[in-house]
Amino acid sequence: MYENWKIQTGKFLTAQTISLFGSVLVQYAMVWYLTLHTGSGKVLTLSTICGFLPQVLISLFAGTWLDRYDRKKLMMISDGAIAFVTGILGISFLMGTATTASVIVVLAIRSVGSGIQTPAVQAVIPQLVPKEALVQVNGIQSTSSAITNFLGPVASGAVLGILGIEATLFLDVITAMIGISITATVMIPKLKRKTEVSSWGQMAEGIAYIRRKQDVRYLLIFEFMTLFFVTPSAFLTPLLVSRSFGKEVWRLTCSEMTYSLGMILGGLLLAVWKGYPRRAKATLLTGTWYGILMFGIGLAPTFGIYLLCNTLIGIASPCYNAPITAFLQNRVPQEYHGRVFSFLQIAMSMAFPLGMLIFGPLADVMKISRLLFIGGSGVLGVMAYSFFRKKLNF
Repeated sequence: MYENWKIQTGKFLTAQTISLFGSVLVQYAMVWYLTLHTGSGKVLTLSTICGFLPQVLISLFAGTWLDRYDRKKLMMISDGAIAFVTGILGISFLMGTATTASVIVVLAIRSVGSGIQTPAVQAVIPQLVPKEALVQVNGIQSTSSAITNFLGPVASGAVLGILGIEATLFLDVITAMIGISITATVMIPKLKRKTEVSSWGQMAEGIAYIRRKQDVRYLLIFEFMTLFFVTPSAFLTPLLVSRSFGKEVWRLTCSEMTYSLGMILGGLLLAVWKGYPRRAKATLLTGTWYGILMFGIGLAPTFGIYLLCNTLIGIASPCYNAPITAFLQNRVPQEYHGRVFSFLQIAMSMAFPLGMLIFGPLADVMKISRLLFIGGSGVLGVMAYSFFRKKLNF
């Protein structure tokens, strides 16, 4: 099953990185376009909802599709559909017919594609990679994603500023086509599937499996609660920087880039590490580290110390996430991977919007440092409860 797995995995990760790079370019370009051409907070709020909600809704069905049909073909189709609508938007910009509404619609369609693509990647990796190498491969994937997110804003700004949004959109089409072409050559082992069960029946089976497996069920709740309390550090740090250290654009850029730099370092650490003796302990330790660092960025007396804490938080992120992903890839039968990872995607996609509904309005009446203290305390509380009640066993 895992013959020549390194070659096949290398091709697969290369394809995903190329495709992701184009997606990151377009994502920044479209948000910046809406910001510069509308200056409307309502429009940006609507674009944010369109970036999250379709992904959550499609994930309800995507998991069943991934466990029912060929995962590689589904990934190629979703990537191709995203490239198609992006190309149509690029043509409309060339013809001068593009509108704010059309940009938001494309953002929503791209979100649907991400709702299929993200759990598909997580489900395909254990088909390619032996169990003992899953943490390292997830670390490599995290590193490549972090590098892409690190370079994406700079590259997007350069292309957008020099060639315009049309070129940025068409560049995404090109990278998607390259990614699809490479993915087509990857040899992914076939899985035995229950074709006699309907899609709704498979969805019900997935829900029943999660309800039956207490460790998997608690892990999804654990992830949701952790990310809910992480929301202030994920979305409100730009406000912290502007209010506490200055409104210069370079400060916000440094804040984004140091976090991505930390993720690169964390991913590299995972890639060279031989593995965890207890993955649950690694997740709880790095989660605790993350919660303490939230205090650090809120109490940082200087911008330099803030950037240091932000980098350390970036390092903690992949070290926290990789053991969880590897556990699910190991523990859950492969025929359930699509559904389980889709529910994980739903938990992650819902945590941040719900968190912002609470912490966002509070940011206008409270100091960001206090919200970071509340969020950090919540993260530490989730870690402590899980440790002392022995809720995580992997």
